[in-house]
Amino acid sequence: MRHHKTTWLALATSTALALPAAADQQILDDLIVGGSACVGLDCNNGESFGFDTIRMKENNLRLHFDDTSNSASFPSNDWRIGANDSTNGGANKLFFEDSTAGRQVVIIEAGAPANAMVLDNAGQLGMGTSNPVVEMHVVDGDSPTLRLEQDGSSGFTPQTFDIAANEANFFVRDVTNGSKLPFKIKPGAPTDALFVAANGNIGMNTDAPSAQMHLRETAVVDAVTPHALVQNTNSTVQQRHMLSLENNGVSYMSLVDTSVAVGDNLGRQWNIFNDGGLFEITSAPGGPNDNEFSLDNDGNLTLSGHLITTGGGGACTAADPCDAVFDPDVYTVPSIEDHAALMWEHKHLPAVGPTGPGIPVNMTEKMLRMLNELEHAHIYIEQLHKRIERLEEAADSSKG
Repeated sequence: MRHHKTTWLALATSTALALPAAADQQILDDLIVGGSACVGLDCNNGESFGFDTIRMKENNLRLHFDDTSNSASFPSNDWRIGANDSTNGGANKLFFEDSTAGRQVVIIEAGAPANAMVLDNAGQLGMGTSNPVVEMHVVDGDSPTLRLEQDGSSGFTPQTFDIAANEANFFVRDVTNGSKLPFKIKPGAPTDALFVAANGNIGMNTDAPSAQMHLRETAVVDAVTPHALVQNTNSTVQQRHMLSLENNGVSYMSLVDTSVAVGDNLGRQWNIFNDGGLFEITSAPGGPNDNEFSLDNDGNLTLSGHLITTGGGGACTAADPCDAVFDPDVYTVPSIEDHAALMWEHKHLPAVGPTGPGIPVNMTEKMLRMLNELEHAHIYIEQLHKRIERLEEAADSSKG
């Protein structure tokens, strides 16, 4: 039996004084009402219905679907549609209730904006729009957002993520951990900026990645700016392991110029190998046993060709000579005596410098300094030869 929130005893008493007692009416046939119908304790004689066909009028408004099915094979859950809470200070709302379970499963609060939820004739759901154009269309004036919240009710650690978009980014927000933004996409990003293929390969600017990571550059770029990988660190000065390529066996990487046909690309592909303790550089179609450059664990370097250097030998002075010994405007050749004194004092050729364990050697500079000493030697040989000639001439003259 329903109970009115007003003083029902006073109402019953006044009604009993005014009208004779009436029993419930039971209609065992169809009921057809030609006009409108009002149901509720506050319906009035001469009720003005406007466009209402059925009106429910009192302060506890509930429409109850009481399913009396008693066979185990038939559904029998009870449902209720209600308006507003029945407690003081309760919410103004329209709700759909699973009465058997005792919980309200759909709630619409009073004051909700226009088009808060629209389901169109194509089955498309609009939120904030009366004209959804996709299966679920969300419209808002500032950062429309979808929140995914694990609340801990099933025993798992609570965690909340937001998926949102605005004029600056499409982003995922880790609400639980300080609202960090671990993933963002800027408006205007190109098609296939990030693509994950069915086999797990990742493409960047390509929808057909041919390797686990495939980066494709299509724009016209300069030859200086890096376009494949830039790794920046913070300002702290310390050693860092920046890149690692690991394999259970020989590992190598290739640098390929594809501007010529594959059959003609000899010298257009270079391979950098880690081959059983050897660091090697080879050219296609060669492999690790056909290398142009090989460096072993002991620091021994082997080249298949010539070593050519274009470096200089330093300033052209007596203290720091270069290959200018034969230019008297730039370089003054020391006397044999001065050169010998420096040689014996420092226990090495003056231009070459000391050598020995732990002393690094600049091969370009060392070769030029050795050339400097060799040129000195030839000048001294010429000077001694002329001295010998003069002595021989003096000896011949004395004989005559």
